Amino acid sequence: MCSHWVLLAFCCLGQLCADQSLKPQIAAPQLATNNPTLTTAALEKPFCMFDSSLSPNKSYIIYLYTMKESASAINSLVTDNSSKPLDSTFQQTSGGQLGPYKAALFNVPNCASPPKLADVGDVNKVSDVLKQYLFRVGDDGTCLYDPNFLAVCNPPLAPDTTYRFKYVLLDSTEGIMKDQTLWSDPIKTRKVKLPLKIDTWPGRRSGDMIVITSILSVLVFLLLAGFLASMSSVVMGSEDSSAETRCVSQTTQQSEPRPQLSSE
Repeated sequence: MCSHWVLLAFCCLGQLCADQSLKPQIAAPQLATNNPTLTTAALEKPFCMFDSSLSPNKSYIIYLYTMKESASAINSLVTDNSSKPLDSTFQQTSGGQLGPYKAALFNVPNCASPPKLADVGDVNKVSDVLKQYLFRVGDDGTCLYDPNFLAVCNPPLAPDTTYRFKYVLLDSTEGIMKDQTLWSDPIKTRKVKLPLKIDTWPGRRSGDMIVITSILSVLVFLLLAGFLASMSSVVMGSEDSSAETRCVSQTTQQSEPRPQLSSE
């Protein structure tokens, strides 16, 4: 059943050329469950979006820009006056608060030759197929703290925060932007749940009840262990008393004088 939904979603992706909105789209639930998460958002790659802007014998690459919804619209530009894409980073924009930052770059998806849908049924190939169709923003938790990291940093997003995303087509030879999508619709990461609000099914107990139940369980275990220890002590004591009584009885019998027979 799951494979059926995945195949259906892939077929929908294949129709992007006929029904495209020219803006990044969040991945379908059939392709990425629990999306977005607290710190990531899975987007569909721009299949067929830039076909009309591609020229033969030229090299192109896709840039993905990210910014917070609260960022000023004036600062939402991703190119300078000469149409060169900005190299603004996560740190320079305070994580997208001051404007868009470059979160990723990848090759232009091949609309004419997408991954084979038949490979979806192969457990060993599903992961690779999804990576070709989707991109997960915020998937690198170490690049900000690695002094030797030189690639484009794609650090985790902030929880309970609304973001927008944009794809930019770059002419690698000339180093200028050839095309771009609109900014995506607002996409909000999940909110951190407080311990008291966590669903503790079955019973839907609160955090306090879980703590109290745990303490009572430990006390019951200690009482049971103490009871078993006392019973064992009583049994051992009873066995020692019986053994001691037998020893005293045998000693008494051995120490009693035997009656002597009188000689006629």
